Amino acid sequence: MPYMSIFKNKVLWGVLAVLIIAAGLMFAQWNNTLRVAHSSFENYYAFRGCTKLIDRTDTYGDCQTASGQTIKIVKFQDRWFLDGDLPWGCIGTVCWGI
Repeated sequence: MPYMSIFKNKVLWGVLAVLIIAAGLMFAQWNNTLRVAHSSFENYYAFRGCTKLIDRTDTYGDCQTASGQTIKIVKFQDRWFLDGDLPWGCIGTVCWGI
């Protein structure tokens, strides 16, 4: 039965490879979604679920969500973010907030 242990190892390595590839694809999709969302006011407006525009300038906008909450969207380094949720560090298109 020594062949069973070789077979089990190959199966485990195959499963591990599939999981790593799936995680990479999920990260790429998440990164692309965020890149597109932050690229324009209109995209971020939709990303945050806004249904009504209250006020808008070149650097910020106020909108109301479907739940009735009013939020402020601001421009920071040519990208759009929720006010108070600005990133403190970025690598490429991936940013981390406080």
